[in-house]
Amino acid sequence: MINPRQKIFKDSENDLTINCQNEGLKIENLYFHIIGPLNLSIARSECVGVTGPSGAGKTLFLRAVADIDPCTGKISLHGTESVLAPPPEWRKQAGLLPSESVWWFDTVGEHFPVSQNEYWKQKDIKCFEALSFETDVLNWKISRLSSGERQRLAILRLIANRPKALLLDEPTANLDAENITRVEKFLETYRLENQAAVIWVSHDIEQLGRVSNRRFLLKNSTFTELQFDV
Repeated sequence: MINPRQKIFKDSENDLTINCQNEGLKIENLYFHIIGPLNLSIARSECVGVTGPSGAGKTLFLRAVADIDPCTGKISLHGTESVLAPPPEWRKQAGLLPSESVWWFDTVGEHFPVSQNEYWKQKDIKCFEALSFETDVLNWKISRLSSGERQRLAILRLIANRPKALLLDEPTANLDAENITRVEKFLETYRLENQAAVIWVSHDIEQLGRVSNRRFLLKNSTFTELQFDV
């Protein structure tokens, strides 16, 4: 019998496409906890910003899309439905950056996959440099990291899997102004170079105006599109 959640995503080091019929990230009639239905479509290379009052369900929304929390409805990435992919594989492709990162091992390097592809090795080095790290950061102890360093490293850990969608929960919350600018530019470059669909959750309306193509207010289980001059 064929496993309905067989591995259908190709190795992202060799092929950047997924079973492509419909492109982008599509969320239809999504219900989770007591919230829903929510509908949202994000095209390739597009960033959609989401804001809203505390308790509106922004974090829960991202967790549902990442297939971490139970939900009903349909979520698809480039035409592949989440229910057809093994959860670990789906989460590599629809990568969630939580507002507070979790670290399991003693050193930074233990949290990063080792690429056997020389092209990606060089890309990884450039990524660390872009967020103001030397490559010896992989030898650092987690216990010595500041909150801002952890946040930037969590972003690097997220993109190490080459996800085709980014689910970002307050990605710059622990950063100073200089590093906020650096991270915004870094994520924009990744999005455009990899044609990634991005959902960026933030309470900072001005930031969403800088980083997103469209933005929405999540309130009372409904998405309302906001204009950039609001």
